[in-house]
Amino acid sequence: MSISILWADDEIDLLKSHILFLEDKDYSVIPVTNGHDAVEQCREKKPDIVFLDENMPGVSGLEALDQIKAEHPDIPVVMITKSEEENIMEDAIGGKISDYLIKPVNPNQILLTLKKITQNKRLIKEKTTSSYQREFQAIFSSINEGTTYTDWKEIYKKLVFWELELSNSQTNEMSEVLNMQKSEANNQFFKFISNNYLAWINEDVGDVPTMSHQIFEQKIAPVVSDGKPTFFILIDNLRYDQWKVIQPKVNELFELKDEEMFFSLLPTTTQYSRNAIFSGLTPREIEKKHPEYWLNDADEGGKNNFEKELMEAQLNRLGMDASFSYTKITNHQAGKDLDGSILNLMNNDLNVIVYNFVDMLSHARTEMEVLKELASDEAAYRSVALSWFEHSPLLSVLQKLAKKDVNIVITTDHGTIRVKQPSKVIGDKNTTTNLRYKEGKSLQYDPKDVFDIMDPYKAQLPKPNVSSRFIFAKDDKYFVYANNYNHYANYYKNTFQHGGISMEEVIIPFAVYSSKS
Repeated sequence: MSISILWADDEIDLLKSHILFLEDKDYSVIPVTNGHDAVEQCREKKPDIVFLDENMPGVSGLEALDQIKAEHPDIPVVMITKSEEENIMEDAIGGKISDYLIKPVNPNQILLTLKKITQNKRLIKEKTTSSYQREFQAIFSSINEGTTYTDWKEIYKKLVFWELELSNSQTNEMSEVLNMQKSEANNQFFKFISNNYLAWINEDVGDVPTMSHQIFEQKIAPVVSDGKPTFFILIDNLRYDQWKVIQPKVNELFELKDEEMFFSLLPTTTQYSRNAIFSGLTPREIEKKHPEYWLNDADEGGKNNFEKELMEAQLNRLGMDASFSYTKITNHQAGKDLDGSILNLMNNDLNVIVYNFVDMLSHARTEMEVLKELASDEAAYRSVALSWFEHSPLLSVLQKLAKKDVNIVITTDHGTIRVKQPSKVIGDKNTTTNLRYKEGKSLQYDPKDVFDIMDPYKAQLPKPNVSSRFIFAKDDKYFVYANNYNHYANYYKNTFQHGGISMEEVIIPFAVYSSKS
């Protein structure tokens, strides 16, 4: 079936050769001589593409464009003009044209424009597919040869890059190949972490990645010390791929000064990793130095109720005489309140803002069927996170801060992974309930599925009981108790969880911005 083109030009008779050329290429052309007829023919014939001469008597091309787009917003329109004046092109682009051509046009220009419009998605899809296919082997080699934490940060960056590219071009076949490659990467990453984590957390080797308890002293404290108000924004449970779809919105407002990745300590949960960030200490050190601020998994009460106090203690320990505020946002109204008062914080050296939406989304998705539909996979999960950010008070806060001379630090405490493979665990009644890690004293499990820490002290973790141990799930495994196993295996399958070992949970985005002006 040929593509139909509506061509409106008051000198249409002079374009007969162009029309014959297009018809010879299997396009059908509907010629009209004025803007009024163009609007009418769009209503009657519903062409696939419209060519509009900008300078027609009566209803001009721009006027016709407005009317056509009001009734048929999806029809691509190409503006043809004799003028290269900037205001005409701004008017046309503001009217959402698909392309424009300067007279005199030649047939090859027209054909190129048509191919760009009609075959754009196919060409992008083919180009993306071929580019990923060329890089597939290089990524595969990196996965099998990755020997340093720097290697793994680069591998994860590349996988997320291609995940976004393939998703944006709707290249479903290659997306399946990428998912298999990412699964293999996580399998190797689990081995890498299992072999190196204890040496890192105890600093028994020279080359250690920046981890949760080190990020403030190494990366944030120097920013706070430069004299500008610093806003340290921690978006709970924000994965690197979610950050990459949100980041362009932030880049519009601020100048990017530094972008890095750091490693969450284990378990990759708020209780452990975020307390480590604010305290500058490992969980075991928090328990020893600030027992009044630490609760173990089985203890009653909120596990992150003392972040402000831990932050203050860290500032004192680092000798930083900095005025600071701490704000935790757990609902929309709290976000609006912050938006209304954000400029009142400009007198502080450091303003810590914890935003809990993404974490709440992850947990709510497990419980609510409607959210399971809205965030059914990684692409949909990213889309929901982006939609939230675009309409959140947080974006409004950043827009206000962009008009001031400030530093902005954006990061998270851990990521999350979509779990797919259940792994049976048996434990006593005091065993923790998290699906990606377990702490208990009588655990039975499949050794192939876990990183087992027999002595928590060796991992800088508290030891609630003398026989306590921790296990961490690999890849996309999730722990299910033997009781009612099938029910819970099905209930939690394809939910987003955290606490274990995967690139998505462990490798954390970190960015520093300053004002553009």
